[in-house]
Amino acid sequence: MTNHQVYKMPFAKVYQLLVQKAERKGRSKSEVDEVICWLTGYDDAGLQAQIEKNVDYETFFNEAPQINPNAVKIKGVICGYRVEEIQDPLMQKIRWLDKLVDELAKGKPMEKILRS
Repeated sequence: MTNHQVYKMPFAKVYQLLVQKAERKGRSKSEVDEVICWLTGYDDAGLQAQIEKNVDYETFFNEAPQINPNAVKIKGVICGYRVEEIQDPLMQKIRWLDKLVDELAKGKPMEKILRS
């Protein structure tokens, strides 16, 4: 397995970038939190604890309570890759999160983003 540099990035830094991306497009921090919690199974307190502990991206996903079973329904291209074809499980989770926040920033309704 390739050890990508992104795995060691502090999640708190990535989180701020995700929030900024959404807010630039008129979405809110709470909507970003909702998307992250939906994907990872963290509750609000658990998400904040991970941010405060300054864990890296890999640890954030490895300690996630439960990846949402509907995450496999996330399809499409992000950063030039089809998320459903990514072989590395950790990289796929990272790209799923990127895709969800991208959909949020593009104005997609929350019920469609959360695959309900």
